[in-house]
Amino acid sequence: MTAKTLVRPPAAPDTSPRPRPSSSVWAWVCAGALSVAGSLLVVVGYLGAGLFSGKVDWLALLAGASWNPADSVFGGLAMIYGSAVVCLIALVLAVPVGWAGAIALTEYLPPRLAKPLRMSVELLAAVPSIVYGLIGILAVRPLIAWIGDVPGGDSLLAAGVVLAVMITPTVVAVSVDALSAVPDRYREAAYSLGLTRREVVRSAVLPQARQGMRAAVLLGLARALGEAIAVFLVVGRADGRLPTSFGGLVDSLVHPGQTLTTKLAGPEPVLAGTSGPYFAAICGLGLVLLALVALATVWGTRRSSGSGSGLGRDRQHRSGRMRGELDKLVRVLRLGALLLPGALLVAMLAVLATRGSAAFSPSFWFTSASGSAGGGVSDQILGTLILITTTGLISLPLGFGAGILLGVHASARGARVLQTVTVVLGGTPTILLGLAGFVIVCSAMGWGRSWLAGALVLVPVVVPVVALTTAGRVSGMPPETTESAMALGLSRAQYIRSVVVPYAWPATVTGLLLGLARAAGETAPLLFTATVFFGAPAVPSGIVNAPVQALPTHIFTLSQDSGDPQAVSQAWGSAMVLVIITAVLLSVAVALRNRFEGERWTT
Repeated sequence: MTAKTLVRPPAAPDTSPRPRPSSSVWAWVCAGALSVAGSLLVVVGYLGAGLFSGKVDWLALLAGASWNPADSVFGGLAMIYGSAVVCLIALVLAVPVGWAGAIALTEYLPPRLAKPLRMSVELLAAVPSIVYGLIGILAVRPLIAWIGDVPGGDSLLAAGVVLAVMITPTVVAVSVDALSAVPDRYREAAYSLGLTRREVVRSAVLPQARQGMRAAVLLGLARALGEAIAVFLVVGRADGRLPTSFGGLVDSLVHPGQTLTTKLAGPEPVLAGTSGPYFAAICGLGLVLLALVALATVWGTRRSSGSGSGLGRDRQHRSGRMRGELDKLVRVLRLGALLLPGALLVAMLAVLATRGSAAFSPSFWFTSASGSAGGGVSDQILGTLILITTTGLISLPLGFGAGILLGVHASARGARVLQTVTVVLGGTPTILLGLAGFVIVCSAMGWGRSWLAGALVLVPVVVPVVALTTAGRVSGMPPETTESAMALGLSRAQYIRSVVVPYAWPATVTGLLLGLARAAGETAPLLFTATVFFGAPAVPSGIVNAPVQALPTHIFTLSQDSGDPQAVSQAWGSAMVLVIITAVLLSVAVALRNRFEGERWTT
């Protein structure tokens, strides 16, 4: 019997397509990064050019209380004071509630309850600012009028309360992320020492999450500093109101005032022209506002050099019974704080459903507006969808490319610089984007009011969100995935195209939808560049002098005529339609996030 030699048949040639050279990958990635840096440079360049177009007396601008363009007097101290006061009121009201609610959401509630509550907080964060302004007109102004015995209720205090309601969801959402990132081993070690839940949170969890929770506050501050429309509707817009004593300071809270954003969102930037001392003073105010927002944003997102767990620092001098009673009291307070965002969402939806009942009629959605406050909002819906779709088509490749560069190719120092620029761009007040677009695109380029101009000024709103979510997904890629791709001999460009892009795509779609949900409610930039109240066709026929009608600016214009019941009813119905559109975008984004990111996002 002879042994038979086994011969392996020759392998069939590999006919599967191999990754092709990706020479265009770097051009695409760099274009995304340049779009981020270029957008910020355009805003800064616009403000800088305006400063050089006329003489600016910085001492008077920063320290003068009087603002009188007719006499060439440009003092911005009262506006800086107004911005500081409304932001301080907002932080005093929002931070304790936001922090307590975030702790309750992560440390006290089971995941099955935490998930829907977190969803409600995120929905509040995505509610357009114009809707908060309407809530301020309906509920906050009458309350301030009753408290301060002032007609109308327009005041700095009303603006601070509205901002507090707006930034509380931001503080909660970012703080939840920081608390959820604390490893469970710190909690387990603290419980093993016999600490109560309150003591575990204080000694083991909060020291680790301190940096992220501080970032939540400062990011909320950045949004409060940059908010224009909601404040515009309730602050009163009175120049020169600067207190001279402590009693005057308290009295000023319940009287009309002015902030940096409301000054820039008013008619004066258009009346100031494009050169001269008046325009230079306006640009100076814009530069001060941008500097404040950039400082708050960068400080809030910088990383600390490290923080200890703080385990064991909570000295126990109380008896066991006192510790237990205090633990129960803190638990009730924190859970009560968590109920506030949920109650706010329910109340807001109830107000919208009752006041905006017109939105439940199909004819309101599919009928054109007639007169000053009649008909439906079909043209406004179509205009909003045109702006959102165009913005998304432009923002997707640019934000995706910037995120890939940020997460893969940039060096550690380059990544920090690009991330800082991206975050600052994301925190830039949209009123500055609108003013820059008005001067550069609408005036200098001769486009006039144009739907494409409006989409272009909304792109810097969406691109940072897409870039940061993409970079975050890429940074979480398992190391073995990269090692396997390199072991197969893929070039860096092929690795990005064949491995990184498919891996990061789900997060990119989520970031795009979240960014578009925010862009759908932007009002300030569209007022200057893209929209009119009436007279524009439903579908523009060109680019130059081709405005559209949009829901945010439609609501803003109608809300100015609070004495007309029909206009008020139309504004609330339009607000309900806008909230529904935003909620649909956010719901799709959250569903995609939970689908692709797993329980990490919800527990």
